Amino acid sequence: MAIVSDDQVIKVLRQYNPWWRNPSAIKEESKPQKRLAYYEALRIIKHNTLRRFAVLSGARRVGKTTIMYQMIDNLISEGVNPKNILYVSFDNPIVKLVNVETVLSIYESLYPVEGLKYIFLDEIQYTEHWELWIKVIYDSRKDIRLTATGSASPILEKGTTDSGTGRWSVLKIPTMSFYEYCCLLQLEEPILPDSLRLTNLAKMDRARLGDLMDRFASLKGHFNRYLMIGGFPELVLSDDDIYAQRMLREDVVDKVIKRDVLTLFNIRSPFLMEKLFLYLCMNSTEIFSVSTAAKELENTSVSTIVSYIEALEMSNLIYLAKPLDVGSKGALKGKPKIFIADAAIRNAVLMIDDVLSDEKELGAMVETTVYKHIMSFYQGSTAQLGYFRKAKDNQKEVDVVVELPREKILCEVKYRNNSHIPATDAIVELCKDEKSRVTNAFLVTKQLDDFGIARHETAVPIMRIPAIAFLYLLGKAEADGQNGKM
Repeated sequence: MAIVSDDQVIKVLRQYNPWWRNPSAIKEESKPQKRLAYYEALRIIKHNTLRRFAVLSGARRVGKTTIMYQMIDNLISEGVNPKNILYVSFDNPIVKLVNVETVLSIYESLYPVEGLKYIFLDEIQYTEHWELWIKVIYDSRKDIRLTATGSASPILEKGTTDSGTGRWSVLKIPTMSFYEYCCLLQLEEPILPDSLRLTNLAKMDRARLGDLMDRFASLKGHFNRYLMIGGFPELVLSDDDIYAQRMLREDVVDKVIKRDVLTLFNIRSPFLMEKLFLYLCMNSTEIFSVSTAAKELENTSVSTIVSYIEALEMSNLIYLAKPLDVGSKGALKGKPKIFIADAAIRNAVLMIDDVLSDEKELGAMVETTVYKHIMSFYQGSTAQLGYFRKAKDNQKEVDVVVELPREKILCEVKYRNNSHIPATDAIVELCKDEKSRVTNAFLVTKQLDDFGIARHETAVPIMRIPAIAFLYLLGKAEADGQNGKM
């Protein structure tokens, strides 16, 4: 006897799909502001000649479900029969007890629809053997176009490697960029030159640069709020920032660590996982030593820490930046830097009072935000991302290194009132070293009047640029489809 009856599943499906009864009901769920992944996913499932499914991967509350609703809204507005569209979340306790095939069979028994069917499966990782079912659907059902979401990206990517080659594409969705944050709040956009690229700023004279930076002045207060609230759409639109941070801690952090991670991975000690994540928040942007962490966390085994770190990365809560070689002096090997996926997650966990007045904490927040933006900007490209630290004089470091076949870009964050760097700083030495093959270098500063070429004699100019401008321009370029071309 089945644990769940067909009638129970039908009741859930009717609740999830109100547009079957009232096509305009989708308007209540859809939002006007579209993210880049919306356009990419829609292009994938609508393509006339290259049939592919789309899988959206990202942390909780980044807007994956909203993107699905927006896609459904688009399909209905273009004349697709609402009954040809199915949305279901496998996070639902009833649906969790059945598989993809059963849900699809019950849905198709409800209505005798013809033509293409558009299937939207939310939090797909909660159903067993999901990748095999989707493979079967892709291979046997040419009348189906499918979009799925998941909060544990490498699980989705493993399914892609094993079964999905040529069948579906994984689109990673980070938290919103600062540019997207401004668009969501419908802030007045700075008037910018056409096709402005960050790598071209070094060619501008100081007067033009000054005029450009002045245009970001109105966004300064919003930038500070963005660092505190982060790029989670629902929280951005909240009018209670303290409550929003609490929701961030409860919905994004606690649910992922205390439920998602425990469900999806072999986590024997939930308490140790919580302590490890707190440890990472306290030491984010620093070089991470697995052996040191293992000793400081109850003398845990190194293998346990490694497996727990992998689980956190898979759950889209952290990024691992690996050391990269730059120049001829040799680089530190083996030890990554840990970045929390969004600076606001770190704030919510640590609950530091008046963090915006703490220069060290603020620097870590901005470095985290810069890395996240660059990671998102180069997603899908051939770029290698990491950091540089000299092997011998290991106090010399560059926060972010982007390496492409014809480009090597350095980015150092100095978010403080005095951003001066000495001639012995790593970024200066590397920009002098012809063997480093650096093509561009940025020094991300705090004040809007702290811009222009650094006064060091280097083969490659070091461009000082305020964080507000750097992140806004990077996010805008990505939204304009120029990602991967800094």
